Amino acid sequence: MATSLQSLAWIAGDWRFSSDDRLVEETWMQPRGGIMLGMSRTVVAGVAREFEFLFLRERDGEIHYVARPSGQLETVFRLVSSRGNEAVFENLDHDFPQRILYRLNPDGSLLAAIEGEVRGNLKRIEFPYQPA
Repeated sequence: MATSLQSLAWIAGDWRFSSDDRLVEETWMQPRGGIMLGMSRTVVAGVAREFEFLFLRERDGEIHYVARPSGQLETVFRLVSSRGNEAVFENLDHDFPQRILYRLNPDGSLLAAIEGEVRGNLKRIEFPYQPA
């Protein structure tokens, strides 16, 4: 399990995923001062449809993923699993998602995924990012 943000530094960078007329970009700064800052945006047909301010922080011996999507209130996810270049954050009390996963693949791509239960069914959305 990750014991510091430095062990999650592999998330840092500029990432992008596109399909059809949809572009998703996510950017993470290197860890410094106990925090990693990130942001993402989704552009569809040239119009920004979603944005999100993100950060990873160390607090009380834990690592938290904090998301503030499209101006909504922030939601905190706790790091529950970390091995090598994979990290899973979880908040089972949140509606959707309940889990956020990041995995750096051997080819240098980054898989981000959100998942959780919606009306009793598992829903998973993947973001197969490439370096921007």
